[in-house]
Amino acid sequence: MTTDATRAAPVPEAAARTGGASGGYARYMAGKVGGAAVSLLAVLVTSFFLFRLIPGDPVKYMTGGRQVSAEQLASYRREFGLDLPLWQQFADYCGKALTGDLGTSYQFRAPVLDKITEALPNTLLLTGTAFVLYTALGIFLGTRSAWRHGGLGDRINTGLALTLYSIPSFWLGLLLIIVLAVGVGPIPGLFPTGGMESGSEEGFAYVVDVAHHLVLPVVTLVAVEYGQTLLVTRSALLDEMGGDYLTTARAKGLRDDLVRRRHAVPNALLPTVTLIFINLGRTVAGVILVETVFSWPGLGGLFYQALSVPDLPLVQGLFFVFAAAVIVMNTLADLIYPLLDPRVGR
Repeated sequence: MTTDATRAAPVPEAAARTGGASGGYARYMAGKVGGAAVSLLAVLVTSFFLFRLIPGDPVKYMTGGRQVSAEQLASYRREFGLDLPLWQQFADYCGKALTGDLGTSYQFRAPVLDKITEALPNTLLLTGTAFVLYTALGIFLGTRSAWRHGGLGDRINTGLALTLYSIPSFWLGLLLIIVLAVGVGPIPGLFPTGGMESGSEEGFAYVVDVAHHLVLPVVTLVAVEYGQTLLVTRSALLDEMGGDYLTTARAKGLRDDLVRRRHAVPNALLPTVTLIFINLGRTVAGVILVETVFSWPGLGGLFYQALSVPDLPLVQGLFFVFAAAVIVMNTLADLIYPLLDPRVGR
C-alpha cells in the first residue's frame, strides 16, 4: 500500500536537483566575479607602471616651456608626489584608487574623476548611438544572409562586412572627413570636420547641431563594427537551419518567414547576445582613435590629450575605465549566457 510518506519521497529529490542547479550557477557566478575582480586589480597595477615608461617630463610641461629654477621644479615635483620613491608612489596610488580617488590631473589641476565624469556623457552619446545602429544592422543583415546563403545578396553582404571590418577606424574617419566634410570635386562639404557643436545654437537647434556633428563619427564606428555582428549571426543561424525542429515547423504549414522569426532566429541569437555585451565594452574602450580624428570631446579625446603630456594620473584613470568597461561587460556576458542556455555553468 502506498503511504503519504512514500508519495512525498520524490519531492526532496526534485528539491535537491533544483538546489544543485542553483548551487552550480552560484559557484559559476562566484568564479566569474572573482576572476573579474582579479583582472581589475591587475589593470590597476599595470596602469601605474606601464605609463611611467612614456618619455617626457610632466613637470616641464606644467611650466609651459618657461625657464624656471631648479627650486621651482622641485616644488612642482613635491606638490604632485613625484619626488617620492616609486614604491611609495605606487602604494599611495593603490590606496587612493581603492577609495575612488584617482588623483589630480597635472594639466587641468582638477580631480581625475571629475574630468572623466565630465567627458563620459559625450562618449556614451557617440558609442551608444553607434552601438544600437551597428547591432541592429548586423543582426538584420546576418539573418537575411544566412537565410539566403549562397545567393548574390549573401556574397555582397559578407564581402562588404569583411572589407569594412578590416579597415582601420582612423583611416576610414579621415577618408570621410576628406570626402563628406571638406568636399572633393563636385561633392560639397556636407558635415562638420570635427567637434560636437557649433557653439551658437540653443534649444531644438542645439539638438540638431549635435546630431549633425554626430553623423560622421557614428558612420565610422558603424561601418567598422557591424561586420562582426553580421558574421556571428549568420554563422549561428546557418548552424540552426539544419535542425529537425525547423523541419517540423515547416511540416505544420508555417510560412518560411514565421519559421525564421519564431524558431530559428531566437535560438541563433545566443552567441550574438554574448557578442553584444562584449562589443559594448570594446566600443567604449576602442573609441579613442575615432574621437581623436573627429575632435569629439569624450574620453578618447581626453586620453589622447593626457598621453601627449604625459598626464600620468589622468592617463592611469582613463586606462582603468577603458579596461574596466571591457572586463565588466565580458563578465555580464558570462553571467547572462547560462540563463539563456542552461547547459552552460551547470
